[in-house]
Amino acid sequence: MKQNRAVLIAIVLFGSFLFSHGTTYAQFSSNLSSIIDNSRASNAVWSVQVRDSSGVLLEDLNGSYLMRPASNFKLVSSGVFLEKLGPDYRFETTLYGRGKQIENSWVGDLIIKGSGDPTINGLFTRGNALFLFEKWVQVLQERGIRQIDGNLIGFDGVFDDVPYPKGWEWDDLSYYYAPEISALSFNSNVVDLEVTANGRVGTVPEIQWFPFNTPYVEFINEQQITAPGTRFNESYRRELGTNIILLRSTLPQGYYETEPLTVTAPTHYFLDTMFRYFNRRGIDVTGHIFSDNDFYRWSDDGLEILDIHRSEPLHRMVNELNKESNNFIAEMLLKKVGAEEYGVQGTTDLGLQVLKYYMAEMGFDTTNVSLRDASGMAPATLLMTDDLNRFLISVRDKEYYPYFYNSLARSGVSGTLGHRFRNSSVRDNFKGKTGFVSGVRALSGYLDTDSGNQLAVTIITNNYTVQTSHVDFIHQRILEYLQSRY
Repeated sequence: MKQNRAVLIAIVLFGSFLFSHGTTYAQFSSNLSSIIDNSRASNAVWSVQVRDSSGVLLEDLNGSYLMRPASNFKLVSSGVFLEKLGPDYRFETTLYGRGKQIENSWVGDLIIKGSGDPTINGLFTRGNALFLFEKWVQVLQERGIRQIDGNLIGFDGVFDDVPYPKGWEWDDLSYYYAPEISALSFNSNVVDLEVTANGRVGTVPEIQWFPFNTPYVEFINEQQITAPGTRFNESYRRELGTNIILLRSTLPQGYYETEPLTVTAPTHYFLDTMFRYFNRRGIDVTGHIFSDNDFYRWSDDGLEILDIHRSEPLHRMVNELNKESNNFIAEMLLKKVGAEEYGVQGTTDLGLQVLKYYMAEMGFDTTNVSLRDASGMAPATLLMTDDLNRFLISVRDKEYYPYFYNSLARSGVSGTLGHRFRNSSVRDNFKGKTGFVSGVRALSGYLDTDSGNQLAVTIITNNYTVQTSHVDFIHQRILEYLQSRY
């Protein structure tokens, strides 16, 4: 009896050892275990779940683990946006006049009320980010207005004035994927820098930037041209709280580089660009620019509507959100969901509250999630792989599912999957969402198998130290196995 008990204890302890080291699990194929265990990333934390189209669990490795999903979290975010706002929702940005027209002058202020539109940029206008200002110039010129004897005032109080979700890392904040959030935003709150290294070795490369080399930002160009054939080393940093941007890259002679870099105070950036554009187009603004964030004191009494700009429908934004993994759209829509749901000033926390309720309705164990943002950029955003994988099944019952499904990138064809799986059998047979932050690589979506089935697949790798390309290769091998096995 003692010997049997000792054997039993040994088995339990050995099982606990295997469990803690992630070597083998029930319902996980030995072939898949071998792919992971024989990789250079075997000591990372791996979590994999696969379900068939009816929701039956086929493969499970660490499905109950809390994982950092990175941008795979946008799958859930896009679901709540489609459900709460609706696929056909459109933002309205209103141009008001306070005063009156006297001959060719508007005597008084122009007031722009933002509603959180994340698409006042070139996304849907063939790259023309200035389209709205062009339209408003035309609106004024058609009325014979050639001068604004007053100020430009931007109302951004539909959202609070907190620029970032909690937990975003400071060294990301200079780059396009981590811009400030404002209810009145232009060009995704970035300037588009171009660097041309056509000079002599050892000299400083030429720079220019959109819009029209605006002095709203100050570039300190300490870059250097290096010998042909040397490597490009990127170094851009905006001093936090300012619009001073340090450029310290080294570029091989003949190299051309573009980089969108963030600005601070986005509402002022919108107004400053509008001010300068108007002057360029022959409408002189004699006053100054101001912003107003007081949600509870806003009133349009005594204001004349000069124009209302309506955005493209929300489902097109979700398409960009998932295909191209657009963090700016995700965080703008999150605040908008909070504002619409509660009828108050939109905040990230309110948006996350709506998102959490949605997740509970969709079967997530919300006692075991940590939410900080809508995009998955924050390291503290955590969920269980099991919940995310089951979501891929449950969302299929929603009326908006066709929009959701069509928003996903196609392997080897489009979006963030366009450069992956091109020489694999998985090419054009997987539609899904990628995810990447430092030490995290994630992949979730729908895999069409050789036998004609469609699987819901979630693969999340945390805490790896090898090159991301190697983790991508392991993800590809897992998908190829699943494609042929099921």
